[in-house]
Amino acid sequence: MPELPEVQALAERMTEACADRSLARVEVLSVQVLKTFDPPPQALHDRTVAGVGRHGKFLDLTTDGGPHLVLHLARAGWVHRRASFPAKPPGRRGPLALRLVLDDGSGFDVTEQGTTKRLAAYVVADPAQVPGIARLGPDALAVTEEQLAALAAGTRQRLKTFLTDQTVLAGVGNAYSDEIAHRARLSPYATAALLKPAQLAGLHAALRAVLGEALEHARAVPADGLKAEKKAGLAVHGREGERCPVCGDTVRSVNFADSSLQYCPTCQTGGRTLADRRLSRLLK
Repeated sequence: MPELPEVQALAERMTEACADRSLARVEVLSVQVLKTFDPPPQALHDRTVAGVGRHGKFLDLTTDGGPHLVLHLARAGWVHRRASFPAKPPGRRGPLALRLVLDDGSGFDVTEQGTTKRLAAYVVADPAQVPGIARLGPDALAVTEEQLAALAAGTRQRLKTFLTDQTVLAGVGNAYSDEIAHRARLSPYATAALLKPAQLAGLHAALRAVLGEALEHARAVPADGLKAEKKAGLAVHGREGERCPVCGDTVRSVNFADSSLQYCPTCQTGGRTLADRRLSRLLK
């Protein structure tokens, strides 16, 4: 799933591509992707694109004097830059969900791979009208150490859940939460409210460092290569069975019904192996 660094890099590239351009039309190829009906997509037509911003993991294409087009790419969605489009209209089958055509004939294809369709598009007067944006906590890359401490004190969540709960902290998903916990040398099952001041300071430093480094990396990679290059920069996530780059221990995994997390026992849990959630209760 695209997380804060990838979404921010996409927003910046889209803003650059849309400079001095207007949105000629929006073609909705997958009806289920559109979550709003008023205003209609046609309200975006012939509007100058003021820029593309980000709210957590949401993209926000803003038009001058008109509505916003907000996109959530979910797990398998992506935005592809197109210099031009074929004359033949696109079919209704396949991964293409939306086509955004600019006034010079260039634009973007918004796609979603796989059979589970969760990509969402909203045409709204104000991004706050999108339920997911209205519930967002502070942005993960902008949160201060004091804010992070206050957020942690107000919850009994495990660290993994605390980092990925978008109502608490916006922008971090499954991959970077593993990386942040590893960088901070904290167990993914540590209770956020029980973290000591030094641990919270380390967590905040890890949050800023992991996301900041990932963003700089994403800015240097072509958009269509972001997903593949994302894994190349990860220390533990998706690397079960490999050696931890910090201590050399074997990276372990805990598997859930539809997701998993990876961690290093030596760096994060005092050498203890966490039990597989599918087989037994978690070890504290």
